[in-house]
Amino acid sequence: MLDALLKPVDKLVNTVSMYRLLLYYLVGLLLVAVVLSASGIMHYSAVDIVITSAILVFACWVINKILAAIFFVPVNPESSILTGLILALIVPSKPTGYSLLFLIAVSGLAMASKYILSYRGKHIFNPAAIAVFLTAIGPKQSADWWVATSAMLPFILIGGLLVVRKLRRENMFIAFLLASTVATMIYSYGGGIGSNLKNMVLNSAVFFLGFVMLTEPLTQPDTKIKRVLYAILVGVVMAPEFHIGHVYTTPEAALIIGNLFAFLISNKVKLFPVLVRKYAIATDSAEFVYAPEYKFNYQPGQYMEFTLPHEKTDSRGSRRFFTLASSPTESDLRLGVRFYKEGSSYKNAMIDSKAGDTIAAGNLTGDFVMPRDKKRKLVFIAGGIGITPFRSMIKYLIDKRESRDIILIYSASDVDHLAYKDLFAQARSRLSIKTYYVLSGKKKESLDFAIRGRVNGELIKKLVPDIDERTFYISGPLGMTEDVEATLISLGVTHANIKVDFFSGYA
Repeated sequence: MLDALLKPVDKLVNTVSMYRLLLYYLVGLLLVAVVLSASGIMHYSAVDIVITSAILVFACWVINKILAAIFFVPVNPESSILTGLILALIVPSKPTGYSLLFLIAVSGLAMASKYILSYRGKHIFNPAAIAVFLTAIGPKQSADWWVATSAMLPFILIGGLLVVRKLRRENMFIAFLLASTVATMIYSYGGGIGSNLKNMVLNSAVFFLGFVMLTEPLTQPDTKIKRVLYAILVGVVMAPEFHIGHVYTTPEAALIIGNLFAFLISNKVKLFPVLVRKYAIATDSAEFVYAPEYKFNYQPGQYMEFTLPHEKTDSRGSRRFFTLASSPTESDLRLGVRFYKEGSSYKNAMIDSKAGDTIAAGNLTGDFVMPRDKKRKLVFIAGGIGITPFRSMIKYLIDKRESRDIILIYSASDVDHLAYKDLFAQARSRLSIKTYYVLSGKKKESLDFAIRGRVNGELIKKLVPDIDERTFYISGPLGMTEDVEATLISLGVTHANIKVDFFSGYA
């Protein structure tokens, strides 16, 4: 029932990139605030909100461009604009006199934090949070989180839930909200619980910070369990009555503490790999081989965020998440990418890239990895270019000469759309990994272990007779993964034995 209700939502949010959705959300909140201010509901004037927002966005954009040139890194204007918009919603809207200097200072600190307070090019703290934290202890100008009012709450909730759904960070946000609620109740023990909870919901930064800043990809941990722990920590420290001695925390201080915790427990990777070559691996699919500047550790099946600045960027932005098709045993970095006739500007820029071109890679993350228990029986089900994490895993097993009980079911329309067939043939001969190609098209062609049809319940039961003993991994287009997951559940497979590959954006 819930999946059926969420399908229209998923269809909506998957039309744009994660960052572009956040951009629309923040701009929408500012527009709502302007309308409410013009109606006399908000305490800042509509004109001041517009002018302050313009100053912050412009200042962040210019300062980021200057710093990028100084530090010789690619410019990412989308990131600086988002930071400017976040600041516009949390700092006082007073664009005159000393306050004007504060707006420029907070913009400079936010942008500088990405380059100076960083490790291997990856910033440690949320730029907006660290900026307002520093101005609070320096020039004594602090954030007032004016967006967090009861009048703005409905709009914060609607857009925020879309952002969280896009990122698939529901568990993380719920953990954060529950931790903050429980902490508020504990701190209020003996009186004032009701009023404190009411204030937390209606007039605190808990929802805006949770939806927008807590979920920032670059400053959150790299696995699901770590992200939940991070969310709980920030929720507890952010509770209104939390204090150490006579010092009470602020929303930005709580997030900074969480960011530091995330930094300490996460994989710290930021690369600028150089394109070595690119070549077709299947119809409409190509593999891009990059040379990273240093060797880094990751688990087969994980993914990274790749930034490719280019001209005439469309609504899907200049950043993408790609699963690493390469294995940690290989020295290069490989991406298997599917292309479409009406592709995004990002994909077009990838196609046009040449050997020697550089791309920015960071935010290594993902829980779609093999279990530590090598005796656990596995089934890999892939659709289209969703084969990339399995290429990584199987290449790793071949190189390590590690035998596991695995059945691979690879679905495509025809043979020409199958990638990495040679590697899977090696896996079958060397490691006895059972490989089946399920072809749904009408084109008749011969291929060992090919089956005509679609991946449905009947086929799965035929190919996996010991279904109750296996853990299933599913990777592919969103519709395909949802259908296969529903089929497995109908066959009695528990949610605990199903892992679905997810990364934000398929365009």
